Amino acid sequence: MVSELAAEHDDIARAMRAVPRREFLPRSQRPLAHQDRPLPIGRGQTSSQPATVAAMLRLLRVPVGARVLDIGAGSGWTTALLAYLVGPHGSVLGVERDGRLANWGAANVARTGMQWASIEQATPGVLGHPRPNGWDRILVSAAAPALPRALVEQVGYGGRMVIPIRTTLLLIERLPDGRTRATDHGGYRFVPLIEDLAE
Repeated sequence: MVSELAAEHDDIARAMRAVPRREFLPRSQRPLAHQDRPLPIGRGQTSSQPATVAAMLRLLRVPVGARVLDIGAGSGWTTALLAYLVGPHGSVLGVERDGRLANWGAANVARTGMQWASIEQATPGVLGHPRPNGWDRILVSAAAPALPRALVEQVGYGGRMVIPIRTTLLLIERLPDGRTRATDHGGYRFVPLIEDLAE
């Protein structure tokens, strides 16, 4: 178990070295890329603190070949990190509600050459991106006021979702019998998910 966790941590460290945050920041913020704090990316959004991103990815336990949904993709950094973790046999879809950010994030991800990852603007009135049989992993980088049922329903069997609810980071797991289990993993601060969609 210890070696399994160590290997997982190494994978995330490798991903963060291979996909530098600097390339996903506005030019004015790039000199600060090494700082372990949120940085503004425009449109009222931020690039999350690297330590927070690493903690979320460790909880998510992304396997090679997984189908992953990245909600609140922003600049595309988390989408690209997830793409690195799943590899070319997996797929990652980032969704971002702000059209201008979605276009910028999509261009940033395209520059990585990982063609199995993409970002698109979120469909108005739809939370997440429903797909048949759900997603293997869902990463949510915005805080909801309550656990959104619509997103829980998009977690496939054996799948995991990491989502901040108010200031608490939750791990949602879909068990083999279809039930879900939620566990609390500490306090964090995130930009808000659209409240009318998160009910």
